[in-house]
Amino acid sequence: MAEYRYTPEDFKSDQQVKWCAGCGDHAVLNAVQRALPEVAEALGKPHEKFVFVSGIGCSSRFIYYMRTYGFHTIHGRAAAVATGIKVANPDLSVWVCTGDGDSLAIGGNHFIHAIRRNVDLNLILFNNEIYGLTKGQYSPTTKLGKVTKTSPYGTVEHPFNPGELAIGAKGTFFARTVDAEVMLTKELLVAAAKHRGMSVVEALVNCMIFNNKTHADFAGDKATRAEHTITLRHGEKMLFGANKDKGLVLDGLRLKVVTLGEDGYTEEDVLTHDAHCEDTTLHCMLAAMRYPDYPVALGIIREVEEPCIYDEAVEAQLNRVREASPIRTMDDLLRSGDTWEVK
Repeated sequence: MAEYRYTPEDFKSDQQVKWCAGCGDHAVLNAVQRALPEVAEALGKPHEKFVFVSGIGCSSRFIYYMRTYGFHTIHGRAAAVATGIKVANPDLSVWVCTGDGDSLAIGGNHFIHAIRRNVDLNLILFNNEIYGLTKGQYSPTTKLGKVTKTSPYGTVEHPFNPGELAIGAKGTFFARTVDAEVMLTKELLVAAAKHRGMSVVEALVNCMIFNNKTHADFAGDKATRAEHTITLRHGEKMLFGANKDKGLVLDGLRLKVVTLGEDGYTEEDVLTHDAHCEDTTLHCMLAAMRYPDYPVALGIIREVEEPCIYDEAVEAQLNRVREASPIRTMDDLLRSGDTWEVK
């Protein structure tokens, strides 16, 4: 495998970043540009083998800020276009940048079917729980009761949980991060790129203008995150808190938050995270945890190995057709079938 040495600067375009000051998307962009040199080295892929695909929304401007190939598609269709790109050129590292509106509303079917097919894509889902680009309408992840431009008396819909949706579609890789945790985001993106199959990384980002502090209750600052989130790592105990004195245990068929030293609980009682477990039950429970009843789960929640049957089957079909076809050049194609000469 060839060795490629890059720096974050190699992946920064010359375009001015036009997100609002304080937007969480800036932090995710920073993490991606830090991650790609490590990804290129790990995968043995040169700079020109990376392509970013987006739909419509604030996050979808991402491709302009990356010095890679890019395709700014239409609303909700990024995963479908990215599937076509990957199948047509399997050697590419294909990344999808999408938002909670773009991917879970109009693009919902493309999102779940790309996951179901386990296409070898890396999807970053920017979740600010609002439509930011179109000025503040509620999205499929907006909290119940939230007053927005399109819900002046409060939303009456229960929101989607992207993690439950991805795992429910038999996703092979799901991780979650928050915009302020740049190094964690970078770590997750590198792991996602190395994963063979569809990876979904949900990035909880802040929209300063239309949904400010939507994640602040559990992720507002470092101290808050320590107490109200849990960063999961495979093979490690599910501990959290500034002093790592809280943990998750199973109480019957439900997760329970305990404090070490209280009610007889010790670290031995705390669950050990198994991201590689084939069964989705506990992964769904972890992805579904909501503050204030539970800490919000960050890190890699699920990472299992499954063959990329869709990619491989389409590539095999194309190879068989090419081998059997008498058409080898454009001239062969133009002269195939019925032809005639005009005099």
